[in-house]
Amino acid sequence: MTTLPPPSKKKLGLVIDLDTCVGCQACATSCKEWNTQSAISGPLNDEDPYGADPHGTWLNRVHSYEVGEGETGRTVHFPRSCLHCEEPACVTVCPTGASYKRAEDGIVLVNPDTCIGCKLCSWACPYGAREYDYTQGVMKKCTLCVDRIYNETFAPEDRVPACVKACPTGARHFGDLGDVDSAVSKLVASRDGYDLLPEMGYKPVNKYLAPRPKAAPVVAASAPAARPIAVPAEETGTTTARFFAWADKLLTR
Repeated sequence: MTTLPPPSKKKLGLVIDLDTCVGCQACATSCKEWNTQSAISGPLNDEDPYGADPHGTWLNRVHSYEVGEGETGRTVHFPRSCLHCEEPACVTVCPTGASYKRAEDGIVLVNPDTCIGCKLCSWACPYGAREYDYTQGVMKKCTLCVDRIYNETFAPEDRVPACVKACPTGARHFGDLGDVDSAVSKLVASRDGYDLLPEMGYKPVNKYLAPRPKAAPVVAASAPAARPIAVPAEETGTTTARFFAWADKLLTR
């Protein structure tokens, strides 16, 4: 079985804001596009993509849930990918060392050359973050686009995972969660970011920010009741002529 390296000070990961994620799937499609041609995980297979039963390998998926009822109800979009745990069970169960955790930055990767496709890692992962590539017979997972974030030929603002770069609402954030002064760490602290399944003890590096409470619906102020118009006694009566005389006088004021 594979052993883990000593805990690293640098912990690269994602912070995902469930309040601003709109479920547009830009993160999933950009991840698929980048990693299909990546030297780390590509190609990512697709079988019958335009048929009745399309399926294939995705390293990032977005699920949508209806939460609450009535005026307090809302749709929550939940992106799911590898959480790059500090103590990942997917690594320790690997019989060949194909699944491993990098000591220098905490990223969890899979070496396709030594993966035998036994699927033990996918069974050990409680987050469902690993995907088996039936075409190549190996396990694949999010790499945090390690071939992007360290690519010095890219502009600094582009050295982020493809999913972060593509997100149109800024719901995905990338950085060093081992540095308490980093922007992502401060964001987690300010929004009470949380771990998924903390009781499992795997200490996921990626954090989620909960949706903010939904604002109370704005109730339009009711219009004041119309004040009755006093009709002079001399103009009251039951005849049509008197009614129209009063209306004509009222409208020509």
